[in-house]
Amino acid sequence: TARTSSSTMLGKYTSILQLRRLASKTWEHTRQRRKPAGAGGRLLTDAREVFEFNAWDHVQWDAEQEQAAQAAVVKNSTSKMKTEEKDRFQSDAPKFWDSFYGIHDNRFFKDRHWLFTEFPELAPEEKKEDHPRSIFELGCGVGNTILPLLQHSSEPNLKVFGCDFSARAIEILQTQPQFDKQRCEVFVMDATLEDWQVPFEENSQDIIVMIFVLSAIEPKKMQRVLDNCYRYLRPGGLLLFRDYGRYDLAQLRFKSGKCLEDNFYVRGDGTMVYFFTEDELRGMMTKAGLQEDQLIVDRRLQVNRGKGLKMYRVWIQTKFRKPL
Repeated sequence: TARTSSSTMLGKYTSILQLRRLASKTWEHTRQRRKPAGAGGRLLTDAREVFEFNAWDHVQWDAEQEQAAQAAVVKNSTSKMKTEEKDRFQSDAPKFWDSFYGIHDNRFFKDRHWLFTEFPELAPEEKKEDHPRSIFELGCGVGNTILPLLQHSSEPNLKVFGCDFSARAIEILQTQPQFDKQRCEVFVMDATLEDWQVPFEENSQDIIVMIFVLSAIEPKKMQRVLDNCYRYLRPGGLLLFRDYGRYDLAQLRFKSGKCLEDNFYVRGDGTMVYFFTEDELRGMMTKAGLQEDQLIVDRRLQVNRGKGLKMYRVWIQTKFRKPL
């Protein structure tokens, strides 16, 4: 039975399908999708048209697909990593991230075209001049969010802060031509620590950004990170969040022996990743004292039209606010 479920899963998520391409469409054909989550409106209503585009929004899973995903996770997480090996990956996390950025250098930089569509609060068209805004990104990496923000924002007094686990990532970011040290300050910090060493006061940040960051943190330390986000947000400030959702393709692809604990895995390069449910995130955010403005489970079907490959992605996007 397990073998049958695994086979079903592979058929749904990673097999190469040969479907007839439909011709003479009036749709605009695009090579790249630039908008995730809330703004997506390309819906697949006819399975024969799946390879007309490289991505489809709001994909609904049937019961068979859900069961296949659950079976795949059970298979790859039944055998947990030994404690001593697990401890090594967690204690050496900064080294693994330094190695990651050392290998990829600034080639890891990806222009997040969707950033201001999904999070228009980062660079609003209409700006209130009541006070200079301050934005802090946790896990800024090599600047995938900070650099576009510095380029697109026209706020003369905007101050942007960023921190990362990896000293190498911060070095790369500071050498980028778009980096503006007059408007931006970045530094190395372990966000899982009880007390943050940051160059700003509590209750001072208009926005805190976490994009594919919390998933890299040991689950038992996640609540502490969110509690500190609440601590440094000003009243009325926003926490903007996007990360991996449960049963994302990346989770289903893990082999047995890579699971540290339920839904928490180690990649081949030593970095770690967790896959969330909406209830988990809502619970942690609420416990931290934040109020929900938005919580979207973004189920997307991405396709490789050249190879006929279908890939089911699951992300979660949220906006939580510190009460006034």
